[in-house]
Amino acid sequence: MEVKRIDLEDWRDALPASGYEVFHEPDALSVLEEHTDAELRLYGAYKGQQAVGLLPVFVTDRPIGRTVFSPPVSLSVPRLGPIINPNSPKRRKRERINSTLIEAVIGDLEIEKRSTLFRMTCPIDYADPRPFDWNGLSVEPEFTYVVDLEDADDLEDAMVGFSKSLRNEMRRYDEVDLSIETEGIDTALRIYDDVVDRYEEYDDSAPMSRPFLRDLLSSLDDDRWRVYAARTPDGTYKSGIITLFSDDLAYYWHGGVTASYEHVSVNNLLHRVILEDLVSDPELESVTGYDLVGANTERLCEYKGKFNGELRPYYVVESSGLEMQLAKSTYQRLAGSITKG
Repeated sequence: MEVKRIDLEDWRDALPASGYEVFHEPDALSVLEEHTDAELRLYGAYKGQQAVGLLPVFVTDRPIGRTVFSPPVSLSVPRLGPIINPNSPKRRKRERINSTLIEAVIGDLEIEKRSTLFRMTCPIDYADPRPFDWNGLSVEPEFTYVVDLEDADDLEDAMVGFSKSLRNEMRRYDEVDLSIETEGIDTALRIYDDVVDRYEEYDDSAPMSRPFLRDLLSSLDDDRWRVYAARTPDGTYKSGIITLFSDDLAYYWHGGVTASYEHVSVNNLLHRVILEDLVSDPELESVTGYDLVGANTERLCEYKGKFNGELRPYYVVESSGLEMQLAKSTYQRLAGSITKG
């Protein structure tokens, strides 16, 4: 097995049919590199001509040392990290690919050095972070809720496990004269303004920039995102949600500020329309889950828990040691917060 640096075109050819996140898309990676001061480095593990493992990282070299992040901070990317795609169902072969890829990348980037700061948030489907632990890095689980839609034939199927209050509000969509439609990038930027205001309420900085959002949606294929907006009969904007799509998951990415209309939560109606699309739109047939993007902030989990989503773990890998803890604290203060929805 050979592990080597590859370019974006090789990466595009190597991506599997499923099992990766939306920000693994080459167009998304390109925009991420444009909006950070880091260099994008792409690694591929090959068995013959077939790619069996992939890993993107963002590297910055400074006089005080090197930083290696995947994803980069302050761009509101939930997860990135490794993709393992063996050509065999055997666990032994999967583990060998995983270990070989991780060890090769750690060695090439000299992550073991005291002057290197490393942080990686792995994909949901990456279930074996042990090679990081075996190489002296710290591994901690975090969580997200994923609403299972694989066996849902219609909206009522999708809502079976929801709380009674959530189901009742979603069903009121047909009773109110509020329209929810998909719109374009201008509306996404309007939603962004709501996000900025919400973060300021908690004395926090916005998780991404306006130009980054515009460039990301402009670069991604149309089937990778939708912007849902709720408006009154006279066209007044009430709320909206930016939704991203991988082949497997829909992501509740940003938006959904608190708003009501005729005593109904506008957010609940937005989620209802999104869910209805996920279970009925042929263009979204491959999507089997609605990722609520985070179950790590207590004040948000009370609401997200109403969707009865499966609590799915993913792993955060970091440099260990007291010096690195201090470095991480300093870097995060300079670069902005890493969100944990």
